[in-house]
Amino acid sequence: MIYASATVPVNPEGVTHLTRAQAWAGLVQKARDARLFLPPGLCTRCDVTEESPTHIVREATIGADDLREIISFEPERKVSFFQASGPREGVIINELFEDDAGALQLRFYCYLGLRGKTPGGPEEQAEQAWMSGEQGYRKALLSTLARTRELLAEGKLG
Repeated sequence: MIYASATVPVNPEGVTHLTRAQAWAGLVQKARDARLFLPPGLCTRCDVTEESPTHIVREATIGADDLREIISFEPERKVSFFQASGPREGVIINELFEDDAGALQLRFYCYLGLRGKTPGGPEEQAEQAWMSGEQGYRKALLSTLARTRELLAEGKLG
């Protein structure tokens, strides 16, 4: 089983301030179309195939992997990406919360396994190391917030 977690401040010194609603709007846009948030060419397809007030289902091609995700929303709080098909099984969560000082934070965490691989085996260990490393999900959180600020500046947020 893979467990990884990373947390970053939403509004560090020197950047355009995002409200909770703006940060949330960015997370929703990321759920609806990952192409807007991932490096160019990494996500080549991202289609919402079902939606309701509480969730969407999307089918995407990210890297060389076709996947289907059920994405649930807890408004202005949490987006959960349930891996229905693809190389991973489990859930990836993006959560907005205030720390003890009242500063808005964005946390990523996941509980995942790799389909068809030995639990705790070398493939899962490598995946966990990548997710927890400097090029993993901490970097993804920072790029998500940066892209949210860009969309806000372009008048395309929400």
